[in-house]
Amino acid sequence: MQTIAITPPAFYPGEAQAIAGILLNRGFWRVHIRKPDAAESAIRALIEEIPAELRPRLSIHNALHLAEQYGLGGVHLNRHTPLPPQGWHGLISRSIHSIAEIDTLSNEDYAFISPVFPSISKPGYNPTFTIGQLSETIRRNQVNRTRIFALGGVTPARLPRLESAGFAGAAMLSEAWRPQIPADNFKLQFITHPTGNLSVVDGARKALEGGCRWIQLRWKDASTGQLIDAGREIAAMCRRHNATFIIDDHVSLVHHLRADGVHLGQNDMTVSHARAILGPMKIIGATANTLPQMVQAKKQGADYIGLGPFRFTQTKKNLSPVLGLEGYRTLLSSFNTDIPVVAIGGITDPDIPPLMSTGISGIALSSTILSDYDPAARTAAILSIINN
Repeated sequence: MQTIAITPPAFYPGEAQAIAGILLNRGFWRVHIRKPDAAESAIRALIEEIPAELRPRLSIHNALHLAEQYGLGGVHLNRHTPLPPQGWHGLISRSIHSIAEIDTLSNEDYAFISPVFPSISKPGYNPTFTIGQLSETIRRNQVNRTRIFALGGVTPARLPRLESAGFAGAAMLSEAWRPQIPADNFKLQFITHPTGNLSVVDGARKALEGGCRWIQLRWKDASTGQLIDAGREIAAMCRRHNATFIIDDHVSLVHHLRADGVHLGQNDMTVSHARAILGPMKIIGATANTLPQMVQAKKQGADYIGLGPFRFTQTKKNLSPVLGLEGYRTLLSSFNTDIPVVAIGGITDPDIPPLMSTGISGIALSSTILSDYDPAARTAAILSIINN
């Protein structure tokens, strides 16, 4: 089953590299460049950044004449641009929104029908047909050369169902660009904190030496200059260890330090605002203490949730109400989502097995590791508890 990624409407830093990466490393057949409100000059600039050898795997939704000029492989038609450029010999695709429109297709190589599921990027945009009705129509019209791709609410988990229904492929917008969070990295997250014996850089180094593969740079009283200096060292260490590097709060430093993403507290920038700045490929985590906060974080596009505190901790000021083990059980049983949740706040070794049994995907620690006379060995021991 072939998959297509559709670009977000807004441009973001590193988008050309993200497009190249999704074609080369994520198994997508094509990328559709859809920038409905963009100036032609901005679309040109994006295309020119994409390697020429990948451009045949691109389709364009507006400024269709650019397809021939830049060697793009396809054009996409809709009610605003119903016809391909004169003399066009590449792929042609079209958007349709009803079962009846399937019978009107003739010269298109493939068509998007939407929404097949309730839309992720457009809340309230729901299907007017069932998968069964679509499947019956697709199979009945197999003599038509146009292949039908599902669009709207498509996630990787839904692809097998769509394939069995007869779809030739599926197109994704939000889910296509969602950053991939390595499960092995996520299971233990180390949050930096300066101590009398260790700087934030030294603490991160010890955690990495012990096997931790997720470092969050958190240093609340540091200046921007101190954060940049520490961040450069930690980023380099994380790259050497193939570890995930997250910055706490400072969205503006993510691209500057080549971090993998940012973690936002309840009093920091909103997830949706950070996503608009960082684009879809950076990891954004959000702190939550209640079910409404968890739901809101997911709705705004958070990639994971830091849920806590488990118990009282001195490493964080203005602490939210303590959840305890029962709090985690209650919240996770009510939070029906596929994004991972990490437990945080005063967690010690004996707490880990019962916490993992609640359904969380990882544990975030700071003082438990830093207070040990051998932080690297303590990290390794904690990882052993988590893995077992």
